[in-house]
Amino acid sequence: MQVCFAGIASLPTSPSLDSFDLAILAILQRDNTTPQRLIGEAVNLSAPAVQRRIKRMEQSGVIAGNVAVVDPAAVGQPITIFVEVELESERADLIDAAKRQFSAAREVQQCYYVTGEADFILVITVADMGAYEALTRRLFFDSKNVRKFRTFVAMDRVKVGLTVPLPG
Repeated sequence: MQVCFAGIASLPTSPSLDSFDLAILAILQRDNTTPQRLIGEAVNLSAPAVQRRIKRMEQSGVIAGNVAVVDPAAVGQPITIFVEVELESERADLIDAAKRQFSAAREVQQCYYVTGEADFILVITVADMGAYEALTRRLFFDSKNVRKFRTFVAMDRVKVGLTVPLPG
C-alpha cells in the first residue's frame, strides 16, 4: 500500500508515551523482529508488559505499521527519482484527486503535499528510465491538472531510513 502524506502530520507527543515506551520504540525502529523477551530485558519490563505496550502503541497509531525495508536495487528497481510537481489549480477536489492518483501509483514510494513552489514531492523507484518515462506520461502528461514537474535522479543512496528521532 502506498501512502500520500498530506502536509506535516502532528505526531502523538502525548504524555502517555513514557520512558519505557520510548525505549521500546527505539529498539523496534532498529529491528522490529526483536523478540519481546529481549526487549523486556533491555528496558527492564516483562515480555507481557512489552507486548501490552506495543499493542497499545499500534492501536493508538504511534506504531503505524511493521514492514521490511527492501533495497530497491535488489529487486530490480535501482533508480530512485525525486519529482517536484506543480498543479494548475489548487482547488481542494483537484488536490485530493492528485493525492489519490499519486498514492495509487506503485512506483511512488513516498508522496508529500508541501508548501512552496511545488505542490507535491514524490519519491519514485523504477527499473530504468523507460519505466520512468511511461510513469511520467501516466501521472503528469495525461493529467490536465499538472502544470509542470521537475525530476532529480539520485546518483547514490547516501542515507535512507524511516526512523523517527525520539525524545530523550
